[in-house]
Amino acid sequence: MPIKKESYPLFSHEYFMSKALQLAVEAGEKGEVPVGAIVVAEGKRIIGKGSNQTEQLQDVTAHAEILAITAASQYLGGKYLKNCTLYVTLEPCVMCAGALAWSQIDRIIFAASDQKKGFTLINQRIIHPKTEILSGILAEEAGFLLKAFFKNLRK
Repeated sequence: MPIKKESYPLFSHEYFMSKALQLAVEAGEKGEVPVGAIVVAEGKRIIGKGSNQTEQLQDVTAHAEILAITAASQYLGGKYLKNCTLYVTLEPCVMCAGALAWSQIDRIIFAASDQKKGFTLINQRIIHPKTEILSGILAEEAGFLLKAFFKNLRK
């Protein structure tokens, strides 16, 4: 199933996740694991974007979430992401979950679960206790993208 270029209601979870999916597609085209992330302020404005760049930067910490957090923090001029939501195409790993906890972000929404390295498998208490977590938004599309990438990699 290819990624569909659908039109979703403005400011909906699907709308913002589709923006993160676009970043994931771009990362995959560059040979990166196809993960994209955006930070949205007050449910309306994208203030940070990131896609995996671990290969390009030769930096194991250059995950989509970390890059999006950094961009959003710079935009806001502070380290806390209050009234912000992270949309990410793959469940954050423990490293990214720790960074999200320190940012005190209000909400984390991820598409596909990560059955090997996702933070929910290890310990959800990593996340700030007030942070809301929602999963499964466009999970099928994100999962397809990841499976296709790794299948192609194995060839």
